Amino acid sequence: MALNTRTNDRFTGTLPRTDAETASEAIPDDATLCVSGFGSVGYPKAVPLALAASGRDLELTIVSAGSAGDEIDTELVEADAIERRYSFVSRNAIRTAINEGDVAFSDRNVSSVGDEVQYGRLADPDVAVVEAVAVGEDWFVPSTSIGQTAAFVEAADRLIVEVNHAQPLELRDLHDVYRLGKPPEREPIPLTDPDERIGSPRIEFDPDKLEAVVESDRRDTPYSFRDPTAADRTIASNFVDFLREEVERSPVFDERITLQFGVGSLGNALMGELTELSSSDRDLVYYGEVVQDGLLDMLDDDLLSSASATSLALSEEGQQQLFDGIERYAEDMVLRPGDVSNSPALVDRFGVIAVNSAVEIDLYGNVNSTHVKGSRLINGIGGSGDFNRNAVLSICALPSTLSDGDISRIVPKTFHVDHTEHDVDIFVTEHGVADIRGCSPLERAELIIEQCADPSYRDDLREYLEAAAESSGHVPIDPKRAADW
Repeated sequence: MALNTRTNDRFTGTLPRTDAETASEAIPDDATLCVSGFGSVGYPKAVPLALAASGRDLELTIVSAGSAGDEIDTELVEADAIERRYSFVSRNAIRTAINEGDVAFSDRNVSSVGDEVQYGRLADPDVAVVEAVAVGEDWFVPSTSIGQTAAFVEAADRLIVEVNHAQPLELRDLHDVYRLGKPPEREPIPLTDPDERIGSPRIEFDPDKLEAVVESDRRDTPYSFRDPTAADRTIASNFVDFLREEVERSPVFDERITLQFGVGSLGNALMGELTELSSSDRDLVYYGEVVQDGLLDMLDDDLLSSASATSLALSEEGQQQLFDGIERYAEDMVLRPGDVSNSPALVDRFGVIAVNSAVEIDLYGNVNSTHVKGSRLINGIGGSGDFNRNAVLSICALPSTLSDGDISRIVPKTFHVDHTEHDVDIFVTEHGVADIRGCSPLERAELIIEQCADPSYRDDLREYLEAAAESSGHVPIDPKRAADW
């Protein structure tokens, strides 16, 4: 690799610049790679593509804090190059490989992945491959996400930095990189307000780790949001009606309403219904893990005071909207490492209202967020566990049915549980709201049937509950009948 000195805004100092193919050749066949990226943005593109095209017999372990794009989770999978994957996926190719047993997969909470790599030996990384908008001899500026990139870089033996010319240099104005100390001497995160900045735009590293600097010019794979359905809009209306009453009732929300939404089309629809809450005398703030298109619109309309996240999970139109007005957005938007954006202590400190969705829920309030029929993986738990378990109010919003009503998403018993009956307070569907706080298991079941289940399934659910209740026990279950669903 030839050493080159380049002095402009993206490159500073003497750097080991090379092409992606040459950089990829230095990666061992069985390497553990930690990659930047979260919400399918900010991930490396050129080096993974070079690995996929290399024709080598690769058995890679890939670690990311969130979902990555096709260059990693499609191209490398189709090249049969991935043996093990952590800790969130969303692409069809990697999902299929996991479900068929070709790739070993372990699902992890976003807030803990960095610590698990650094201290818990989840994986022992050989190389960190990261995307940046600028790089120096001992620092780089991340691109459209931060995730656990800083922790990965600290843990890895070597570092490859991709500088992406398709990402605007002004992204540096969004970043606030704060590193947590090492346990057991770790101090509290000194963040007292969601829009406060306590760190730096840069991620620093040991200069001896820098193996290669590669240039790329390839946009992130954009997020795809569908148009809101009639059910989405009704769910959003029910959600806002409930929230309006809740914020008036609870003194926690006297001055500020702090919200988190899971990424997706339903989350965007929910944001679109917040105009009335935004016009109250309370500040409306977002403290979550992803910035979606709906948040940009709320900032544009002065409905949102600030937005804090770790990733910019935007559609193609949303990406362009952000890049065209990035100086304006940087005044009210900040990106942080995932162990800060998803910190249980900060979720609690800021009184976050967490709003996430699910594949299905059962009558007793258990939530399946990740698997179809209890078995087939469709994504990962992501940050929903971080927020559901630590929010001042945890809400699960979902349509009551799938496949034009042929499948109920309210079931007697879910056979895969990501969030237990202790983690979620409120369920919202297009049919109503079930507030299960303080309810016994039977009371929870009755509320969920009457308020959330589709009317066409209520009689069957009531029949199941009556049959199960004939047995003794605190949580009545009829395993055979539940399996029939």
